[in-house]
Amino acid sequence: MNILIIVAGAAVVFLAAYRIYGGFLAKRVFDLNDARPTPAVTMNDGLDYIPTSSKFLSGQHFSAIAAAGPITGPIIAGIAFGWAPALIWILVGSVLIGGVHDMGALVASIRHQARSITEIVKEHVSRRAWMLFMIFIWITLVYVIVAFTDITSSSFVGTVTIENGRRIGGGAIATSSLLYLALPLVMGWLLKTKKLNLTWATIIFLPLVGVAIWAGPHIPLDLTSILGLSAGTAQKFWSLFILAYCFVASIIPVWMLLQPRGHLGGYFLYAALITCAIGLIGGGFKVAYPAFTHLPPGASSFWFPMFPILFITVACGACSGFHALVGSGTTSKQLARERDAKPVGYGMMLMEGLVAVISLACVMILAVDNPLIKASPNFIYASGIGRFLDLIGIPAAYGISFGLMAFATFVYDTLDVCTRLGRYIIHEITGWKGLPGRAFATLLTIGVPAVFVTATLKDAAGNPVPAWRLFWSIFGASNQLLAALALMAISIWLYRTARYRKAWLVAFVPALWMFLMSNWALIVLIRDGWFKEGVFRLTGDPVAIVALILFLLAATMAGETVRALLSSKGRTQPNPA
Repeated sequence: MNILIIVAGAAVVFLAAYRIYGGFLAKRVFDLNDARPTPAVTMNDGLDYIPTSSKFLSGQHFSAIAAAGPITGPIIAGIAFGWAPALIWILVGSVLIGGVHDMGALVASIRHQARSITEIVKEHVSRRAWMLFMIFIWITLVYVIVAFTDITSSSFVGTVTIENGRRIGGGAIATSSLLYLALPLVMGWLLKTKKLNLTWATIIFLPLVGVAIWAGPHIPLDLTSILGLSAGTAQKFWSLFILAYCFVASIIPVWMLLQPRGHLGGYFLYAALITCAIGLIGGGFKVAYPAFTHLPPGASSFWFPMFPILFITVACGACSGFHALVGSGTTSKQLARERDAKPVGYGMMLMEGLVAVISLACVMILAVDNPLIKASPNFIYASGIGRFLDLIGIPAAYGISFGLMAFATFVYDTLDVCTRLGRYIIHEITGWKGLPGRAFATLLTIGVPAVFVTATLKDAAGNPVPAWRLFWSIFGASNQLLAALALMAISIWLYRTARYRKAWLVAFVPALWMFLMSNWALIVLIRDGWFKEGVFRLTGDPVAIVALILFLLAATMAGETVRALLSSKGRTQPNPA
């Protein structure tokens, strides 16, 4: 089968869903009305609250939520279970669960003065649930930062050999990344202080991103040769550098870096989509990987490992609790009109679903015995991009560099937003704001990841293992469980305030599914960490320990949610028109 048929079919499904189900959500469920001024307008402070054009905000929001999740997760799941289960979950999850979750979190936030989803939990569930949710979110953010920092820094060291035998060094990707990070700072300064038109800024700086990619191989920052460091030490250095970048990005105004970098990053994502479209349309690639495949030897069956592991592995490609933090943390403070919530919230989740489908396509075109199957997801994705660009005469080496650079770009977008959200949470708990408060909250948020990314981690057999691989499962489980908890909060808010009496079910049914799959996955992680050959052994396995903590937090929060639904408070006055 030609892979174009599958990807084009997915695109048609997403387009229809945006028009039909997205329209239903906007009109009936969330009752969007531009007559209501948004917090970005009423609370404009020039720092965090800034009304922003939907075209500008969509790119920023898209690049913040997309990151490496819809690339890494579908590739891992596709290799493990086959492309068919991953594709089905991406389509169903994005349309019926992820899109509802993202749009719901964004709208609920703007109806509560752009407060975070945690504040909505406090108001509509309980203060105890709020505190538990805050702890849960902060733990989730830590693992997001750990996984994405480690996988990004890994692309800055070592080399990858492509099919023509040419080697691409990580130092080239590091150089391109640093140049890319400098461009938004200049762009933001020109937009803010020199009043440069956004259109002209885009025309000027997008080509410069291409120059940054081209310059990387010519001036590579290869620390193993420049400073004589080992590959492991060089990666730890880059991990700390990335965390330092997160610190700076978290405490400066959004116009200085977050908005211009998000704008450029959004175009980067669009460029990646266009690149893949070129390959899919003109390449004639056939599906080579099996639609269904069994796990490696040792798995007792196929279906039960797939349930629930598939649903925490694909993660951001179908639904992501992290999106609720972005939507209610930074995006809601910039939404200029209520109706922009449909293209920004629901539309960008469907666009992320398309990114996930295309990432999965990079696996589908590979044969089962292709050595690339054993490579890390970022190299599988970049190799696919390289093959697609080669069709229009762009050398595969440049195409792979573009793919790796795009991957790193997506991660930057998530990392600094993630760190900023961690800062917001510490602010809400302690009430300590101002520059000292921002610095303290940011240092606390990146301090724990710094420990993990600089440590030498080992798997159950005692073999060294990358931090991202060790923590991806717990990241996926906590991320999906976060989505379930956010959907529960949205359900209660809709139950008490929506004009449409059944609106709450649109969020509540997905919440039940996500809650079941995520907690099931946490139980599996606890079992795998502490039960060996039928014998219970309490070890210091960080994955099992965190899984137990998250399971207990989620169970307690579920109890608080049920209590809130059954309370005598009932429904309150619907949202005013």
